[in-house]
Amino acid sequence: MTIQHALATVAGGFIFPFLIRLLWGKLVDNFGTFGGWMAAAFIVGTTWAINHGTGLIVQSEGGAWVDMAFAAGFGLLVASVVRGGNASKAMPNVLAAIVGGILGGLILSLYL
Repeated sequence: MTIQHALATVAGGFIFPFLIRLLWGKLVDNFGTFGGWMAAAFIVGTTWAINHGTGLIVQSEGGAWVDMAFAAGFGLLVASVVRGGNASKAMPNVLAAIVGGILGGLILSLYL
């Protein structure tokens, strides 16, 4: 992977949590539950198309495959800590996500 690919991947990983943090709450505040569905469709769909459709995120052959959920989770955790949040309060959720990911990967590996 070249340095240009690495920078493009970091930029693609940044876009998703940035848009979630910037827009999701405002859409829910303005439009209620429908705003949450709009945010899910527009933010997730648009960033998926940008990252995967245009090839902004580069995944090397034989490397780890990480999708946008990792970028969203890690990006929003970092944004909360930077704004003065307490990361230790999020650790039970982070550990549950790790265990869920491991179990999901194990179950998928049994069928694929």
